[in-house]
Amino acid sequence: MQRRPFGPLGIDVPVIGLGTWNMERDDRKSAVAAIERAIELGLTHVDTAEMYGSGRVESIVAQAITGKRDRVFLVSKVLPRNATFEGTLRACEASLARLGTDHLDVYLLHWREDLPLADTFRAFEQLKQQGKIRAWGVSNFDETDLEDAWREGRPACNQVLYHLGERTVEHRVIPWCEEHDVAVVAYSPLGATGGFPRSRPLDELAKRVGATPREVALAFLTRRESGFAIPKSSNPAHVDELARQVELDAAAIAELERAFPLGAWHGMPSL
Repeated sequence: MQRRPFGPLGIDVPVIGLGTWNMERDDRKSAVAAIERAIELGLTHVDTAEMYGSGRVESIVAQAITGKRDRVFLVSKVLPRNATFEGTLRACEASLARLGTDHLDVYLLHWREDLPLADTFRAFEQLKQQGKIRAWGVSNFDETDLEDAWREGRPACNQVLYHLGERTVEHRVIPWCEEHDVAVVAYSPLGATGGFPRSRPLDELAKRVGATPREVALAFLTRRESGFAIPKSSNPAHVDELARQVELDAAAIAELERAFPLGAWHGMPSL
């Protein structure tokens, strides 16, 4: 299992973790089993949010990590509408209660709206001083948002939409993050609404390197030292595939770049 330091935290974290969005739509028993299997295989970066299932997904995660909390790098998020100073403190307490833990490893602002970042980040810093979070970050921030955030504090990461068919963040967002030692976490790394891409070049490359197309896609998205990925799976059998990582050489990376061209900057993508 490949690991690397997570941004300024300097904590070794698995390059591939597990996202939990929409798990409330899945069978709870299967979702819990998928998280448990992920932890067993070393996919211990578990990402969730108060928004997912209006808190129900955090309770699913709590069930899965019972007795394993010390093995998990746990991340949750506050909704922008709750991200006043006092609202952030309350939201974090509620997430901690649902997750059955006394701390989060990272707490994120889910996306940016109109509330002042200074108030949100001040709450994050208070939570950090209290030991309720170890670090904080942001999600769905473009480089302008990141510049604004940087004037108010030091986010540990930026979680962004990033997959083979959506590489826009490579234009401006990833370079900014790398310059400022901010980790980049790819959500929906196996595709968003359109699903995983069907591609003959991808299939052929996967066959040559002895991997599955999904394993190759994840290797491509985490090829940079700044990069992590959190694919979602509520099927324990599929989790095994996520844990098998492959190394891509320069020729393989170039082949994928031709098959899935970067394209022009078209604004910050999100779901």
